[in-house]
Amino acid sequence: MTSSTTSTATPTRHPFERRVDEVKPSKTDINFVIMDYLINEGYPSAAKKFAMEANIQPSADVESIQERVEIRNAIHAGDIQTAIEKINELNPQILDLDPSLHFALLRLQLVELIRNCTSTPNGDISAALTFATTELAPRAPTKPEFLEDLERTMALLIFPPDNLAAPLAALLDPSLRKAVANKVNEAILSSQGARREARIRNLVRLRTWAEQKARESKKDLPSTLELGLDRIGPSPERRDVSMNESVIHSNGEAEPMVT
Repeated sequence: MTSSTTSTATPTRHPFERRVDEVKPSKTDINFVIMDYLINEGYPSAAKKFAMEANIQPSADVESIQERVEIRNAIHAGDIQTAIEKINELNPQILDLDPSLHFALLRLQLVELIRNCTSTPNGDISAALTFATTELAPRAPTKPEFLEDLERTMALLIFPPDNLAAPLAALLDPSLRKAVANKVNEAILSSQGARREARIRNLVRLRTWAEQKARESKKDLPSTLELGLDRIGPSPERRDVSMNESVIHSNGEAEPMVT
């Protein structure tokens, strides 16, 4: 009678993975990236609490973030008119100097008007038609993409909302609100002389680019390279991140607009 034994040998790790483990990012750098994200994406309560927990000074006036938060929340709620008014109160040049952003907001406002009037049988579409005629039609001829966007949006009045083609259904999806809100957030930051997006987004793109170049050069890499966030143990750095996540959700702030 033969017996079999199960090998318990530890799998050999790739040399690249061992080199990665040897790199120890400083807690200061990690805290800086987290704070930069919270401020850039608009989480004033989380940024304030994280600063106290990590014993660091915010890189910007946390209270000033609230204006961007209110604009973002208005867009997420579909209250585009309020968002436009708040943007103009903050800095009227933001929309004056960016016709594409202004048109995107107005187009989203038209989408919300159509959403409201088509949500009930025999809804009154006059408000949507008037808005399209007065606000969007004069701007549509200035750029081909404006005219295309307006025509696609007006098609929502023709087809039943429960049987829309994918391009039309996308206009009613909440992701459109988030996309426009993200553009507005970037425009406000740019007008204030700040970075348009959080540094961590650039770091992720840089990491992807570096891996692509390394593979093109036939470097010895593992078949897959993960970011490794799911393998982080209860280190001080990870506790900071966990605290950050819990603070965001406990304060009821909107989800980040990660694309």
